[in-house]
Amino acid sequence: MELETLLSDPDIIRDRDIYQKSVREHASLSKIVSVFRTYRQIAGQLEESMSFLKDGDPEIKELARDEIETLGIQKENLEKELRKLLIPKDANDDKNIILEIRAGTGGEEAALFVNDLFRMYSRYAENKNWKVEVLTHHPTGVGGLKEIIAMIQGKGAYSCLKYESGTHRVQRVPVTEAQGRIHTSAVTVAVLPEAEEVEINIDPGDIKVDVFRSTGPGGQSVNTTDSAVRITHLPTGLVVTCQDEKSQFKNKSKAMKVLRARLLDSMIRDQHEKRSEERKSQIGSGDRSERIRTYNFPQARVTDHRIGLTLYKLEYILQGNIDEIIGELTSYYQAQALQNEESAKAN
Repeated sequence: MELETLLSDPDIIRDRDIYQKSVREHASLSKIVSVFRTYRQIAGQLEESMSFLKDGDPEIKELARDEIETLGIQKENLEKELRKLLIPKDANDDKNIILEIRAGTGGEEAALFVNDLFRMYSRYAENKNWKVEVLTHHPTGVGGLKEIIAMIQGKGAYSCLKYESGTHRVQRVPVTEAQGRIHTSAVTVAVLPEAEEVEINIDPGDIKVDVFRSTGPGGQSVNTTDSAVRITHLPTGLVVTCQDEKSQFKNKSKAMKVLRARLLDSMIRDQHEKRSEERKSQIGSGDRSERIRTYNFPQARVTDHRIGLTLYKLEYILQGNIDEIIGELTSYYQAQALQNEESAKAN
């Protein structure tokens, strides 16, 4: 294979970025080749078994029928797997992510649920041996978070979490509710693929950098130097603020990571808008205003509204055990993508 030749080229090996890209591509293609070889082998065995149906011996015919049935099922399953493997892959799937969670309607109760969701995603990341780094956060006075932005670093982070973007609704009795009434609050989640500097080249003349003193809940000073950084991207009006670090340089570096991710996300969304409705549905709408999931505490229920999935194990899920939901969402969107690919070919 051409890729195998490239991987043994000393010049390619020395270029870390190209080498890693080639390794990932080789792994992806190797899987397709392996499945196709198995498919071709099963197809050959099936053809051979079909020929035994013409045999004069009734027992051989019966054995052939049984084998044809088994091989037919295997062949069909391999065809399905091949179709999935041949679906055009999202170029961002292997990337790290910027995770942004913000309180929506519901005041302090929404802020408390931001904390709950961040803990859920953090524990999910820990289970995957991924690294979680808080870039910036804005706590409230009673343990909640108005907003938290974090980077999650790990192979396939975006492919696993990209369907989490949207509005997450929580229904429960707030700790401040004396009469035991259930309140409904909302939190928004945005999952952005990390953007490399080579992908998003930001002209220094296009940004305005302001520095100020970091503050915590209630307005008290966190430190006595102007270490907090606010970056405004003038062409788009995007604003990013980071104040978690005591170093102005570190805050600026984190803010630039968030800004690049938001600009890349904006580019991706613009591209999706230019495509047909059929193509857009392959990756889901990703609409941040779309209500995607409800967490109902009185019933210990979690419902994903996009796929009609309801699970009665809310506490288990909030502990970071979201593989079942992610698996169902991935299968759903893969099936949609496959259907759209086949429709496009038919037309």
